[in-house]
Amino acid sequence: MLKTFSTILVLLVAPAVGYAQPMVNHFDAAAKVFRLDGGGVSYLFGVNARGELEQLYWGGRLGATDKFPQAVPMREWASFDSSYTNTPQEYAGWGAGLFNEPALKVSFADGNRDLVLHYESYAEAANGFDVVLKDIARPIFVTLHYAIDAESGILARSATIENRGSEAVTVEQAAAAAWALPAGRYTLNYLTGRWAGEWTLNQETVRAGARVIESRRGSTGHQANPWFALQAGEAEEEHGEVWFGALGWSGSWRITVEQDQLDAVRVTGGFNPFDFGYVLHAGEKLETPVFYGGYAKNGLDGASRLLHRYELEHILPRTEAKAGQAPAASRTALTPRPRPVIYNSWEATEFNVTEAGQMALAEKAAALGIDRFVMDDGWFGQRKDDHAGLGDWYVNQEKFPHGLKPLIDKVHALGMDFGLWVEPEMVNPDSDLYRKHPDWVLHFPGRPESEQRNQLVLNLARPEVREYVLGFLDKLLTENDIAFLKWDYNRNWSEPGWDQLPAAEQKRVYVEFTRNLYAILAELRKRHPQVEIESCSGGGGRVDLGILRYVDEVWPSDNTDPFDRLTIQDGFTYAYTPQVMMAWVTDSPHWLNKRTTSLSYRILSSMQGSLGIGANIANWTPDEAATAKRLIAAYHQVQATIVQGELYRLISPRNGSEFSATETVRPDKSQAVVFAFIHSTQEGRGFPTLKLKGLDPAAEYALSAIEGKAREGSPAVASGAWWMNHGLEMEEGFRGDFQAAAFRLDRK
Repeated sequence: MLKTFSTILVLLVAPAVGYAQPMVNHFDAAAKVFRLDGGGVSYLFGVNARGELEQLYWGGRLGATDKFPQAVPMREWASFDSSYTNTPQEYAGWGAGLFNEPALKVSFADGNRDLVLHYESYAEAANGFDVVLKDIARPIFVTLHYAIDAESGILARSATIENRGSEAVTVEQAAAAAWALPAGRYTLNYLTGRWAGEWTLNQETVRAGARVIESRRGSTGHQANPWFALQAGEAEEEHGEVWFGALGWSGSWRITVEQDQLDAVRVTGGFNPFDFGYVLHAGEKLETPVFYGGYAKNGLDGASRLLHRYELEHILPRTEAKAGQAPAASRTALTPRPRPVIYNSWEATEFNVTEAGQMALAEKAAALGIDRFVMDDGWFGQRKDDHAGLGDWYVNQEKFPHGLKPLIDKVHALGMDFGLWVEPEMVNPDSDLYRKHPDWVLHFPGRPESEQRNQLVLNLARPEVREYVLGFLDKLLTENDIAFLKWDYNRNWSEPGWDQLPAAEQKRVYVEFTRNLYAILAELRKRHPQVEIESCSGGGGRVDLGILRYVDEVWPSDNTDPFDRLTIQDGFTYAYTPQVMMAWVTDSPHWLNKRTTSLSYRILSSMQGSLGIGANIANWTPDEAATAKRLIAAYHQVQATIVQGELYRLISPRNGSEFSATETVRPDKSQAVVFAFIHSTQEGRGFPTLKLKGLDPAAEYALSAIEGKAREGSPAVASGAWWMNHGLEMEEGFRGDFQAAAFRLDRK
């Protein structure tokens, strides 16, 4: 029901953050101002005299009685920059002389491309509003969806574009949302990389013009991630105002950060407009992804902690517990379960999997205290290497003459559950599927089909391909007691054609492919609620808040070198919770850098996320197996703190740092875990004193070592104030190359 005046008041308690405040969403009909409040954040926008929807304020929470007058359009700057361009609209159409990045650009059937969106109406929605805009002359309607989280103040924004006319309209550019900040000096933080070198944190001063962060690859991409953070002034970890955002979309995307001619900053993000064109026939709608945005007043670390908590509480799925397991968390519970410690067979066997060989590995894994055994590539079709078999998802009878059941039964008897590697969206030309359906791949008729890793991409946008993929996965899970799928995706798109559609509509592939991916994952989870899924794409190739609504964990990088991982994991956790960050212990010397490191260093590096073992444990010595068993047991005791606690970056590993350290504190402050790493000590200098953070200053905490020692004479028990002000000192002998230590503090 449409409203002209509304106040929504919900009282919510947020013990993890330490406040209890009402969430108030309010529309002031006289001033035509919308206000959303959540946590320590207020967000205001209003209808100006021209009918445009204009952002007014985004920042720290305002007083309950504070009011804004009606929005006033920004001034014209000579005749070259109109008021329409300068005004920070919530969702600007490309028209009326707009020169900044538009949120929406369309072409009408008669060739007209002018679109000017004015306020039409609004309705109350869950935790926010649905605000309707309409073109000034034509029946194009846009509904802007706003929902604010009561605890974190993070906003979820998206748009629904609707053609209520009688002729088709082509959407050429569609953002999920646009954000605006007033004129000022800002530092932009964003994440870039490449395969085996993902999650590099870039920090640069925002200057005039536009910084475009994007993927044109059909998926999220290793090269950039759809996350940003803007900090007032210089970038600082624990101080300063930060505005941040993350786009929930796993296809091609774009975020534009633009400083306009009046020094204000705008951030616009959504579908990538490159090669984009979505035809809306009469009565059709296009739903954009969700663009999440938040505000923190305590630096980049504070922003990441807010985002982690939001992901745990509102993004990640909850998996139904099996008999004998701890009860599954409900959607209203605080968090999903921590991830099982896994063993993966890839480095031990690669494609050469056999029933006997996997059983032998499973016995060794169980002896280490592993929770989940995962068999990787090579179990299906005629799969002997990466040249054949993708697409033929039947069990290879030569390797597993009695199917998967004997292996699964063995794994269960050893006290572990069973997981399996799949790559559902890909096909080898040397496969029964491709020989039967060569037209099922992304391609342009009459043009070459570019192979990467000897494989092609199935066109998941096609309904018959979607049904095929859902069908074989459902059959696999129905016929076998599988607890986990490692869902891989090992190349980007090429030749993104879809010739079953009319020429003008073929670019719908960019939307429908990803929508069908989400639909398959959602349906699998519905049919098999106990199955958990990992999104793996050669590393960071498909990690975003879109895919994380359907999967339980992700694979941050194929690079498992424990020293490289310190920086990779540091960058990853600015945007994503350690809960989903799979971190494997693999062999030394490492295959990529040929670097030799101790097993304890490798394990402690991986313990900062969700721990896994990927090494060839058949080659481990008894001492190595004993070290791993001890540290896995220690990890089980503190895992919930590490992956669901409040993360503090004590010493950054970036920029060639010879030291690094992290601390994670349980939300109730009952436990903290500290990791310390040395790249190399120089000139006899020891490790710096670590002044801890986030503890209860009045409580007493007992210090115990997971690995390594504190300085001789350090107290076994001291107050939180001691550990935060005096600090934790390492033993004098904590020196050398590639050394690591870890400690836990437990409240008495």
